[in-house]
Amino acid sequence: MSLKIRAILVVVVGFVMGLSLSIGGGLLGAGKPLDQEALAWEQAQLFAEVLDRVKRDYVEPVDDAVLLENAIRGMVGDLDAHSEYLDANEYRDIRISTTGSYAGVGIEVAEVDDAIHVISPIAGSPAARAGLQSGDKLVAIDGVMISDGRLQDSMKRLRGQVGSRVTLTVQRDDALLDYEMRRQIIRVASVHAELLDPSYGYVRVNQFSENTARELSRAVDRLTDANKGMLDGMVLDLRNNPGGVLDAAVDVSDLFLDSGLIVSADGRTVESRFSRSAHRGDILDGAPIVVLVNSGSASASEIVASALQDHNRAVIVGTPTFGKGLVQTVMPLSKGRAIKLTTSRYYTPSGASIHEVGVQPDLLVAETPGFPDLSLAGLVDCEADAQLAEAMQQLQPRAVMHSDAR
Repeated sequence: MSLKIRAILVVVVGFVMGLSLSIGGGLLGAGKPLDQEALAWEQAQLFAEVLDRVKRDYVEPVDDAVLLENAIRGMVGDLDAHSEYLDANEYRDIRISTTGSYAGVGIEVAEVDDAIHVISPIAGSPAARAGLQSGDKLVAIDGVMISDGRLQDSMKRLRGQVGSRVTLTVQRDDALLDYEMRRQIIRVASVHAELLDPSYGYVRVNQFSENTARELSRAVDRLTDANKGMLDGMVLDLRNNPGGVLDAAVDVSDLFLDSGLIVSADGRTVESRFSRSAHRGDILDGAPIVVLVNSGSASASEIVASALQDHNRAVIVGTPTFGKGLVQTVMPLSKGRAIKLTTSRYYTPSGASIHEVGVQPDLLVAETPGFPDLSLAGLVDCEADAQLAEAMQQLQPRAVMHSDAR
């Protein structure tokens, strides 16, 4: 065994012994004594044996740092589908998604048939000013061809230092076009709103970032101004919204509730056990709300949908949601790294867990292919979109029947 492997063995032994002793204290108290030192050595020796074998016999040389990082990824990633180790780049991407801003060119893209297509350039962005158009196929970045889609790799290459230059090659019809632009700070909107006749609001939220509640409140203010008075009702579209920041979901729910529990969570540590409640002030002043959901609505989206449903503040229309009732906490480590670890289970105001169950809609309506649009500010069609059509129907005033006995 090499000196380097022996050094790693010593470190692993120390870690495993510490972990075993912390766990073993409870076991010993329960009357199940274990030889913790022997167990630690056995586990650490197995790790070192495997590491040594891979180093010596794998078909290609493998760097120690790569092997150890992969071991860490496996340790965290095998806990559940949502926990993961984050290297410095991945941690930076997580922070970008929660803050809603990054340095880049400002295009929404999607991977279709192993090719990356521009959904739309963000208004006012370098991509929009340069002339990129919806439907363009991204072929190369700075002259380096994009192979087999590789969406995540391409997204990283589109980002960079503010003011740095980047050249995008796109295919439009049969022509290849080059666009050179400078990266700038892009603020990613998570809310799109528009007024639907007669005086109903439509608000779509595609993710929950730190700014979402503020964006949504301002969007409702703009709709109210455009309507020249309070809205008669609103559709809140959470379809295909994968979630995001838990506190953002709480703040969004609070916009439409005057009181009551929004969400509670339970975990092993003091920090992982908490509850969040609404404060007085409904920005719609009690006007009816319909929330649209589908199987792509997850996590923070389900917190909002279940809170409004349990308080009878909204009618839920669509299909059952994804069913992610777990809370992840991002914990910073040294050298810009982190782990995203599941720390709590969350519960709706009624005390139910929606994990692997989802939020069940009040009205089950199948999706119409093509809706909602891939772009946040995409097509809104109250007739072709069956779920939206039903939502609008639910907002209509109902005739009240009276009987007059004389």
